[in-house]
Amino acid sequence: MEYSHKAMANGDAQTAVLDTHTPSRWTAQHLALLDSQVIPEIPLVGPAEAVPAIAGLQLWDLWPVETVDGGVVRIDGQELWVIMAAARELHPDHRHHVARLRLALFHEGRWQDCGDLLPEGLNPGAREWAGSTVFDPATGRLTLFYTVAGRRGDAQPSYEQRLFQVEGRLIMEAGTVRAAEWGEPFENVVSDDCTYALAQDDADGRPGFIKAFRDPAHFRDPADGASYLLFTASQKHSASEFNGLVGIARATGADLSEWQLLSPLVSADGLNNELDRPVMRHHGGHYYVFWSTQRRTFAPDGPSGPNGLYGMVAESIFGPYRPLNGSGLVAANPQDEPFQTYSWWVTQDLEVAGFVDHWGLMGRSLDDYPDLVVSQFGGTPAPRFRLALDGDRAQIVSR
Repeated sequence: MEYSHKAMANGDAQTAVLDTHTPSRWTAQHLALLDSQVIPEIPLVGPAEAVPAIAGLQLWDLWPVETVDGGVVRIDGQELWVIMAAARELHPDHRHHVARLRLALFHEGRWQDCGDLLPEGLNPGAREWAGSTVFDPATGRLTLFYTVAGRRGDAQPSYEQRLFQVEGRLIMEAGTVRAAEWGEPFENVVSDDCTYALAQDDADGRPGFIKAFRDPAHFRDPADGASYLLFTASQKHSASEFNGLVGIARATGADLSEWQLLSPLVSADGLNNELDRPVMRHHGGHYYVFWSTQRRTFAPDGPSGPNGLYGMVAESIFGPYRPLNGSGLVAANPQDEPFQTYSWWVTQDLEVAGFVDHWGLMGRSLDDYPDLVVSQFGGTPAPRFRLALDGDRAQIVSR
């Protein structure tokens, strides 16, 4: 059964999944190969690399504004990025409760703040969480795909997650850039609550254990020009608490306003609870899916991997996918600093951008030294590194 829908405003509608393929499994047997592998480690973060990039703000999940084909948009030679942001004085554990999306320019290691991406009051939820952004230079149209967290007017933080999109225009002026002329946000992909679990409110809200329906990432298939959204999801009717998915939806029209919900692309059911911020790239005739995850979100009765970037590869967009490097691990935080960076975005040219999380712990536990949660939280974009891909193999080649 096919599903398409446009401008779904109330978020209460549900739909059937179009069964196009069998989800590819990421399993304990794959991950167990890490025991015999050399772990590919991200370079160590030091004090000079944990300096706040924008005064007064803590920053975390980030992604570049891209063209429809995945190229990074540049304004007068500067890259244009979107970053989740909160006030620097806020406790890091509470930043997700007030998150706003910020527009910024990047050039030669320096960030220029361009202000809030969306105007106050436009978002139908309580917070603005991660997604992706497509810019059409011919028209100036900017399309934001993002996660609406909670509901506007919530008395307390909610962990409900819905996928929305909204269109505006990019305006360049006086050495900076801003987004304006926004339309009305609408819910573009709705969970069927059958294959995909609904990400409803969770009073506990334990990081890594809330159920997901978030992080929409646009991808245009060079084979036929079709557009897709990948997203982080959770499997419905699972026997395991650790039931993470990479979901996928397909655009039904050229204007990217109507979408079909498809079968999940990747399943980690029984292995891992969260396949964060998935992104797809086409390279060397192969399709690559990357995601971030953490050691704490692996099932305790099986093998676990480090906090890192993971991925799979296939010859067609729907798979079947095979874990990169056999295990799925692409890049990990150093063993001595396992929490130093997180939430990586892989660009079309295979540059990897994340943010500095808790760095410089030097073996100290955040549970034993709670003051480190604040003092050693970077809250700033991390040094980038680059990947080399060769079929089923991936490696870090430079910063």
